Amino acid sequence: MKISIGPKIRELRRRDGRTQDDLATALGVTAQAVSRWESGGSYPDMEIVPSIANFFGVSIDELFGYHGEREAKIDAILAKVDAFDLKHDGDDGWVDECTAILREGLAEFPGNERLLIALAETLWEAGWRRHGDWIGYDEDGQIRYCYDRGKKNPYWAEAGKICLQLTESGAGHDIYNRAVAVLVPLYRNYGEYERAVAYAGRMPGLTECREYLLSEATDGREEARYIGEFLLKCAKEFSEQMIFGLITDLSNFGGSLPVGKVKGAIALFDLICEDGNLGEYHDFVLKLYLYLSRLQWDAGEHDEAFASLDAALHHAKAYEAFADGEEHTLTAPLVRYVSSRAEPVHEVVKRLPDEWPFWCNPDYRKVRDEMQTDPRWTDWVRRCRGE
Repeated sequence: MKISIGPKIRELRRRDGRTQDDLATALGVTAQAVSRWESGGSYPDMEIVPSIANFFGVSIDELFGYHGEREAKIDAILAKVDAFDLKHDGDDGWVDECTAILREGLAEFPGNERLLIALAETLWEAGWRRHGDWIGYDEDGQIRYCYDRGKKNPYWAEAGKICLQLTESGAGHDIYNRAVAVLVPLYRNYGEYERAVAYAGRMPGLTECREYLLSEATDGREEARYIGEFLLKCAKEFSEQMIFGLITDLSNFGGSLPVGKVKGAIALFDLICEDGNLGEYHDFVLKLYLYLSRLQWDAGEHDEAFASLDAALHHAKAYEAFADGEEHTLTAPLVRYVSSRAEPVHEVVKRLPDEWPFWCNPDYRKVRDEMQTDPRWTDWVRRCRGE
């Protein structure tokens, strides 16, 4: 491959309004040497290439014109991993292949932060999939994580090391935030609360986050779009945190309280998207309905439990229809400028019985055994499987 560092040096020098003498003085060479580099008559010694890159504030790859090619390759590697759709794939069959893809990428691009954080996030998810049932309750009914088992999780151990490296190396803003998002729950699962709280305390507050500030950054349709996106993201995060809030204390269960709370979470989405068009959020609402059915059965609301399973099936079909690789715009008044797309997904409907009840705490096995003796369960499974 022909080296074209000379024209790049000239381009960068003109960009910054610097002369050949300026560069020569900074590098300790003659202006004639710089002139020969730029004309292609000679090349700078490799020993001073890092100094040239530093002078212009670019990477060595960019200096040699490799930056675009390099980033395109990294984009392709990450796209392969994204295609596995880890968050929606309920099993762990993707773990070995995804980690292998990322490790191969890092062998070609050592230390690349985008690949490192993707590997860390994949390992974090893999740790949950391959080492289940980490949660228990103490004598007061308060949730506790199995610290000893958590510390022996090899996937989490590697994920933690990578994220620590990224937070200590001055990684870019987005990479740093993603690393902290792994470290906080990781230290929680290790029982190292002070470290978890310390990292969480470094992050911006709710009204300083990207989604909120975007809603205040523009006006007109753009403002309406950002507000719509913020409302939907907040509804999802609020609903998930409310469920975790229920799960943290066993005293919340045994009555109608959790049923009412999860119904309220679903009602948030109905409030925002009253026409029932939820786009990508069909996937989250179907999970709410799966969990609601488990709670309703436990509360003696057996007919309602199966109505919720039917609702989960409806949203699963809607999500599969949405996820066709094309961009779709929502239609309810508050979100009519919100667009999103998702790559085609398969077997969301078919996997519903395996995903049920999605949030598995408190212990759901007694409810499962009871529901599965009801003929309506067999019928629901049959419809999910398309039989």
